[in-house]
Amino acid sequence: MLFEDTIAAISTPIGVGGIGIIRVSGKETIEIVDKVFRAANKKSLKKVDSHTITYGHIVSDSGKVLDEVLIMLMKGPRTFTREDIIEINCHGGPVPLNAVLMEVIKAGARMADNGEFTKRAFLNGRIDLAQVEAIMDIIESKTELSLSQAVGQLEGNLSKKIKEYQDTLIQVIARIEVSIDYPEYDDDEPITNDFEAELKDLLEELRELLRTADTGKMIREGVKTAIVGRPNVGKSSLLNALLEENKAIVTDIPGTTRDVVEAYLNIDGIPFQLLDTAGIRETEDIVEKIGVERSKSSIEEADLVLMLVDSHVGLLDKDQEILEQVKNKHVIYIFNKTDLENNITQEMLETHFSNGEVIKVSAKEQSGLNELRQAMKHFVIKGSAAVHNEATISNQRQKQSLINAIKSLEKVIDAIELGLPEDCLAIDLHDAFGHLGMIVGESLKEEIINQLFSRFCLGK
Repeated sequence: MLFEDTIAAISTPIGVGGIGIIRVSGKETIEIVDKVFRAANKKSLKKVDSHTITYGHIVSDSGKVLDEVLIMLMKGPRTFTREDIIEINCHGGPVPLNAVLMEVIKAGARMADNGEFTKRAFLNGRIDLAQVEAIMDIIESKTELSLSQAVGQLEGNLSKKIKEYQDTLIQVIARIEVSIDYPEYDDDEPITNDFEAELKDLLEELRELLRTADTGKMIREGVKTAIVGRPNVGKSSLLNALLEENKAIVTDIPGTTRDVVEAYLNIDGIPFQLLDTAGIRETEDIVEKIGVERSKSSIEEADLVLMLVDSHVGLLDKDQEILEQVKNKHVIYIFNKTDLENNITQEMLETHFSNGEVIKVSAKEQSGLNELRQAMKHFVIKGSAAVHNEATISNQRQKQSLINAIKSLEKVIDAIELGLPEDCLAIDLHDAFGHLGMIVGESLKEEIINQLFSRFCLGK
């Protein structure tokens, strides 16, 4: 697909910098930029070789020099959009950038929409939708690990896997359709004997890929980690100790934390979104009551819960109430204030904390924190394909498409075991193929595509 118009936009962040780049893409790119560019060697851009840089000036229609620039010319299809692209390297201030951009627009280009360069790359077959989303993940990556995951997706880790799965389905569909069209060539043996095991293996691979969804999302967006406990067990002190800064107010007065305090913690490349919650207790204070309700909501939404217990005071009824609230979550139990006398008995450990890992710390003395950090890291990386730069599902759209593919394939397996006709299998196999295709952008509705690309900046 070649677009009729030529688009232009500033591709670098607006502000003062050494250079700023204006990107131009479309079939008239070279002709348009040639109208406003004067090369130092007097050579027209129409005669310049592809993938070379030319020095010169951008001039207005009245002949006024607007900026000294470098022109990088790249002819399609060996470009990001598969169209002719020129990148004008200007001085990096907003005034020269906007002046040059306006001159390019006057010469015949139009202002690009958000994400339109990437959208053209997608529509022209340069990248698929999973790679489009990887580009945005690269831009928004918070740590080296999230960057590595996104780069792997951009290189096609997920796309290649999806293609393999679709190839398997196509081969099975072909066998079934040949059997339907030419029944006289069938053996007495059911045709499903040829591929039942193959489909069961594929179903297990899809389920395995689905298991990466939550981890992929956590690495991309951060592990939502709620720090919970009754008042005065040291939640805010622990937050400050992990961050190595005074992020939250700490006092001996119960109820000091009235709202959820958020902060990001990077543990060996894994981002954790820490939520220091209000102490959970019954209270008549209206503001504190709202904070307690938000604490309970944070538990429900969290990927990981750090539940603090005051090891000096021991286990109280309020602690046991919170234990009940977190029992279905991934929990690390933290016994704080280990610098004081311990009043947690072995019986308490066996009765109340057998379903999670227990870490002993002293936020005050900064002890046990490295062990806690490693436990948090292990929660994410254990068996994670995302950490090993393999194919991962990294967002809800991909996850839902994969779930739908799994459901369709499960129907196929059930139909085989029930001995249903082959044409019943073909319908669900086609559905599974289509749902997998949705992950990489096959047959995606236009409004969904537009919504995805609207997340990008103008110059991308």
